[in-house]
Amino acid sequence: MGSPFGRCLALRVRSVGTAPEFPEAPSRERKMEPWDVDRAICPPELRERAVRMVAQVRTECPSDWPAICAVAHKLGIRSAETLRKWVRQAEVDAGTRPGVSSEESAEIKRLKRENAELRRANEILKAASAFFAAELDRPQTHS
Repeated sequence: MGSPFGRCLALRVRSVGTAPEFPEAPSRERKMEPWDVDRAICPPELRERAVRMVAQVRTECPSDWPAICAVAHKLGIRSAETLRKWVRQAEVDAGTRPGVSSEESAEIKRLKRENAELRRANEILKAASAFFAAELDRPQTHS
């Protein structure tokens, strides 16, 4: 058997049962893992720990990918690609890789939301001013 860093071990999705209409076929449902990273419910502590572990193991591997796969397998993260993205984002946040940092990304997201809200408010004000302008243009009838 070779080194655990030699190749990425693919973690398989465990079947929970069988589909009722096809008893021989595995069910599409899967057992939930403690951290279901595909659904983004992974705690930030796990992300930080995984990124730190990749940095430590990186020196023992010929490239980043075997290190990432080994750490993902060790921590039970189903997708090594998810861990790779975490590592890349941590490098951007640290300033060692070009790109948009998490802080900048959050600020851009907040500004886009605020911009959309202001556009909606502006549309409401335009509609209201058009309504009241039409009211002023109508001839007044006094009884």
